[in-house]
Amino acid sequence: MQIGKPSRTALAAASHRAAHQLLEGGRIFTDPLAVQILGEDPRTVAQDAAAHPSRRIMRLFIAVRTRFAEDALASAVEEGARQLVVLGAGLDTFAYRSPFRERLRVFEVDHPVTQAWKRERLAEAGIALPPWLTFAPVDFEAQKLPEGLAAAGFDPEGKTFFIWLGVVPYLTEDAIFTTLQFITSVRGGAHVVFDYSDPPDTLPPEARAYHARRAALAESLNEPWISHFEPQALHAKLHELGFSGIEDLGPREIRARYFPNAKGPVRDRGGHVLRATSKQSPPTRI
Repeated sequence: MQIGKPSRTALAAASHRAAHQLLEGGRIFTDPLAVQILGEDPRTVAQDAAAHPSRRIMRLFIAVRTRFAEDALASAVEEGARQLVVLGAGLDTFAYRSPFRERLRVFEVDHPVTQAWKRERLAEAGIALPPWLTFAPVDFEAQKLPEGLAAAGFDPEGKTFFIWLGVVPYLTEDAIFTTLQFITSVRGGAHVVFDYSDPPDTLPPEARAYHARRAALAESLNEPWISHFEPQALHAKLHELGFSGIEDLGPREIRARYFPNAKGPVRDRGGHVLRATSKQSPPTRI
């Protein structure tokens, strides 16, 4: 991210979510606020997306990862989750269309500059701030996530769901696993959904070339991709940290669940979206 400017990749993700509503009718994931919060002419958004067909892969992946996360969240709320933390919220709109209202308190965590930009976008779009939403601005160069959440009123004893989409590839492994370790420390138990990619050198040639083009674009925006994972090694690390109940959808599983009628060869390598659960900690005995 460029100093003093909001995340360009957050804007790109929001553009993909809006374009999915316009070009695919929100078939995978419906977001009635996606176009509104973007603040651009819908016809221009649709025409720009249609003029770049190579973007369709990422657009649909973003729709899938959001659908997967919010489906998992709905199940967690029924099981007692009462807090949602959206890490790297960008222009995510869940808090403003939440079906759970007072049942679920939402914390949006992001860099202060990006969060200020979002507040401007919300005001210009006429989207009201709901009472169940709390902004938690965190500059990770000067502040740690637990401190930022504590200042926002987060309850570390409460059962919590974490949505962490479009962020992991931009972080070091140390930063990723430090965050995951914090999630397992939530004493009421926690769920997390995040996305990641297989290492580029394991991808088939066509997918590797596509990955290289997108990585070069991220690099040009000063938001380079840093981390990739082999699924088995990642799962082992998650178990080591204290997670269980891991559900990991790679390209083959994504296609089977969300695109069952798709034609053509199926890839085994590429982008993943993963859900993991940490158990409630036993009460401390005095």
